[in-house]
Formats: sequence, structure tokens, C-alpha cells
Amino acid sequence: MWRHQKNSLEVAYKMKTLYLECGMGAAGDMLTAALIDLFKEPEQIIDKLNRIGIPKVKYVIEDSEKCGIKGMHVRVLVDGIEEIPADMDETFAHKETNDHMHNGHIHDEHVHDHQPGHHAHHHSSMHDIENIIQGLDVNDNVKKNAVEVYKLIAEAESKVHGKTVDEIHFHEVGNLDAVADVVAVCYLIDGLNPDNIIASPVRTGYGHVHCAHGILPVPAPATALILQKMPVYAGELEGEFCTPTGAALLKHFVKEYGNMPVMSIENTGYGMGSKNFPIANCLRTYIGENADSDGMYEKDKIHDRIIELRCNLDDMAPEDIAYATELLMNEGACDVYTLNIQMKKNRPGIMLCCMCKQNE
Repeated sequence: MWRHQKNSLEVAYKMKTLYLECGMGAAGDMLTAALIDLFKEPEQIIDKLNRIGIPKVKYVIEDSEKCGIKGMHVRVLVDGIEEIPADMDETFAHKETNDHMHNGHIHDEHVHDHQPGHHAHHHSSMHDIENIIQGLDVNDNVKKNAVEVYKLIAEAESKVHGKTVDEIHFHEVGNLDAVADVVAVCYLIDGLNPDNIIASPVRTGYGHVHCAHGILPVPAPATALILQKMPVYAGELEGEFCTPTGAALLKHFVKEYGNMPVMSIENTGYGMGSKNFPIANCLRTYIGENADSDGMYEKDKIHDRIIELRCNLDDMAPEDIAYATELLMNEGACDVYTLNIQMKKNRPGIMLCCMCKQNE
């Protein structure tokens, strides 16, 4: 009776892989810019994003340079202006912009309980957000992903505030800015259509951040909830480097974390933050081909799966073993060899081993 054992050489299938390098954290606009930079015609991508129909929103892309590296920076305009948290006065907002931005962004706690006294600004519920997304000129897969990402944010915010998702309401301006980031990333990933998405561990930063509700620890409570079961680290730089939107996008799309696998890189993208650090403030993306999860890669062909077939022989003449070896090699075996073994009742025996390719 033949027994078989898999050898260490496995099939290596080439896959289109998107790798996200999050050494400076993750925010929606940085992800958007880094993904846009992977396309050959970024201006055309921005034009398409501006035509998908998010109300009052306009995307603007511009060149940016950090530590001598050129990349992309994306601004989201709502009614022609960039978002500033609605509850901040002008003086505090200016200070926040210069001193307390998380990786170039003001932390926006745009979630509020639906209570009296919070109606100075228009608010949107999760149901309103779903209606906005369902009305966009994008395919169903983009809509589905965008809704699921925003649900991650809403669920985290609801736990932080001790409310149900239905009771959580979002400031209109901050909500549209976040919707723009979420939809853009979902749209771009759908266009790239990778087989696999891998990311590095995520820098969160440390310290405190100012928001509409007061001073919060970094990572902010909602971000910390979303980041659960993801590999993260604080790093040596103070500030907020991962936003709830960035965390939710990673949680939804990334299937594994670690160093970049062995891959043939087709293009590299850089999404820049606004703030300057001694380290280049960017989220870097790679798109290319890599092999299966064992990390093997070969340009033009697939490795064969090799198996070992073994059987124990008792009382077989050496010339018969030689004949069997010849037959096996003629049938395409990679190698055939024998081992001396001890069988039942201490009888000497032979193990015949055949290394061969397995038909897939």
C-alpha cells in the first residue's frame, strides 16, 4: 500500500497584491491620495470622483513633498471649504490647525447624541448616510463596501457614547468629509481590483488630542475600538496618527498584516499628510504581483506540487526492486530510492520511496 507525504515545495500562484505601508498611521485622505498615485492619470481619477455625486463635495488633488519625496495630497471641500469641527471657535481652530493636528488633520469628533441643544447644525443619521451612498454613481460593490466601512465607524462611536447606532448623529460637514474619504478609497480599491490586500502594523501615536467634547487620549476611543485585534504600535512621535476613518478602512479591507511579501512591484504611491516630521509624513502603497502565502514567486511558471510515495517491502529480490525503480523513473518520477528498515518480528525489510509531481 502506497502512503504519500507532501513535500515542502507548494504551488505558487501569482496574485495581484496591494500593500499598504502605515508607518505614519492611516487617515482617509492619505489612503485616498496614496491609492490615486498608483494610477497613471491621477487627474482623470479625481474627475471621476467629482462626478460620482456626493452632495456639496469636491475633491482637489495637489502635489506635496515631504523630506524630499514627492507625492499626492488630497483635500476634500464641502461647499467650497475644508472641514473644521463645528463646535470650535475660530481662535481655537487656528491653534488646533497649527499645534494639535493628527498627522495633518484636525481630529473631528463630529458624532453627537441626538439631544436638545444640539440642533445648531444639521445632523445626519446612519440611515441618512446609507441613503447618500446608495444614491451615488458607483457600482454596487463600491456602495456595499462604503456602507460596511461606515457601519464600523458608527458602531464604534455608539459604544463610546453609550448609545445605539440609530441614536448616533453626525455633523453634516464632518460627515460629508468622512463619507468622501470612505467612498473614494472603496472606489479606488475597486478600480485596482487586487486579489489580496496586506498592510504593515499601524502607528497610532500617543498623547492627547483636542476635540469638540474636550481632550481625549490617543488613540481616540472610537479609533481604539476599531483597532482591536489589529497590530498597532505607538511609535516615538507624539500626536494622533490613525483616525477612525483610516482604522475602519484598514479593518474592512486588509486581510493580513506584516512586512511586504516577495513581490514584483508595478507601481508605488505616496499619500502625504499636512504636518512635517523628521520622518517623511506619508502613507505608501505598492501594487504588484506576488505568489501564494508561502512567499514563493516565479515570473513565468507555476511550481509543481511534489509528493513522496512510500511503501514497505518484505522479501523482495534486489533485481525486482531495480526493475520497479526503472519503471517508476520511466513514468516520470523525479527520484526513486530505498531505505533499509526493520519490520515485524525484527525481519529486515526495504522502504521504497518515490518522489513525483502531483496532478492538480
